[in-house]
Amino acid sequence: LMMSPAMWKWTCLVSHLLLSTTVSPLGRQQPPHPKRPFITFTADQAEGNFNHLVVDERTGHIYLGAVNRIYKLSSDLKVLVTHETGPDDDNPKCYPPRIVQTCNEPLTPTNNINKMLLIDYKENRLIACGSLYQGICKLLRLDDLFKLGEPFHKKEHYLSGVNESGSVFGVIVSYSNMDDKLFIATAVDGKPEYFPTISSRKLTKNSEADGMFAYVFHDEFVASMIKIPSDTFTIIPDFDIYYIYGFSSGNFVYFLTLQPEMISPPGSTTKEQVYTSKLVRLCKEDTAFNSYVEVPIGCEKNGVEYRLLQAAYLSKAGAILARSLGVGPEDDILFTVFSKGQKRKMKSLDESALCIFVLKNINDRIKDRLQSCYRGEGTLDLAWLKVKDIPCSSALLTIDDNFCGLDMNAPLGVSSMVRGLPIFTEDGDRMTSVIAYVYKNHSLAFVGTKSGKLKK
Repeated sequence: LMMSPAMWKWTCLVSHLLLSTTVSPLGRQQPPHPKRPFITFTADQAEGNFNHLVVDERTGHIYLGAVNRIYKLSSDLKVLVTHETGPDDDNPKCYPPRIVQTCNEPLTPTNNINKMLLIDYKENRLIACGSLYQGICKLLRLDDLFKLGEPFHKKEHYLSGVNESGSVFGVIVSYSNMDDKLFIATAVDGKPEYFPTISSRKLTKNSEADGMFAYVFHDEFVASMIKIPSDTFTIIPDFDIYYIYGFSSGNFVYFLTLQPEMISPPGSTTKEQVYTSKLVRLCKEDTAFNSYVEVPIGCEKNGVEYRLLQAAYLSKAGAILARSLGVGPEDDILFTVFSKGQKRKMKSLDESALCIFVLKNINDRIKDRLQSCYRGEGTLDLAWLKVKDIPCSSALLTIDDNFCGLDMNAPLGVSSMVRGLPIFTEDGDRMTSVIAYVYKNHSLAFVGTKSGKLKK
């Protein structure tokens, strides 16, 4: 992922990170450079928490999703346009929302927390999804944030009832000769009957078209979605899948997740709840979601397990890193941040690690698992979605790198963890975000920390 100088002008400045020190290669803290003051933007509104940020890679314009506001900023952080998204009268128990039908619950003025912000380059619009009305989205013109559409009259338009800003992740898959697709992944907050945890939706050319956000495919038996069974919540009452990052590569769409599961510790007869980080993979063209596979990922250094995913970013290897990893310079590399252990999702430990994964290695592990399952070996091994001991069914077919599944042996879990390569650890100031790119054949990573430091 290459970024223009205009993009880098703001990339490391506008998030919640504040650059208070820089860290030299030897670990000595250096004072900030006196001749390079950082440009900042502060909202006027008291409730103006910033939730998401995207940049138009063609113009350098910045779009900032906040509570009750969408801002368009210039590359030097001057406000160009503001669009209000809330507050409005709502109640999270109203399903469908009260704008569709009368709701018996008391309505109160409610903030609209931005949950997803995506640029649809093909149609020159911004997709801004909020927490009001069970998670409906606005389609705004990039130039002036004029509202092109706000579909809300069908159940497919309610994407998620969760109010947290980090609960939804979307990936656009673009086509030259047909409507694009939007893969949406979301926490469901105990409402699996209302919201699929992953689905693929139509992005129609007309922002007011009836089919906007409709499932790519939906009939009586099959749809372009994965739903968490209600039975799962009887085993783990607070079960949910938390989506940390998403991207597309080759023929696939990927999401990096954090999810609870019950395990039996060594020597114990009782089970305890832990969190496991998993990569989820789907074929872009799979309308029935038979290609769903998830594989555990983690990191280990000096006997310490780092298993709680905090952040991730897809980049290229670059010539120098590629040589040491034995891959090509254009191969996809995942930069990931994990914190120590598996037990604390909400209060992660400060010890953290920056680790890299070669995407091809993860895909090879998935292919091996698919091949063994279609030989009839083992079980589907996806406890939260189906009973754990459903055996794999044997079928005579060739499974290559781009195999997209059949209506058997799906969805599928990989039991053995893929371990990343730890390249940096931090014990006192937890790493919370990461971005990476290639510069003159070198791979560079910027990491943000819990206390607001930026490390290069």
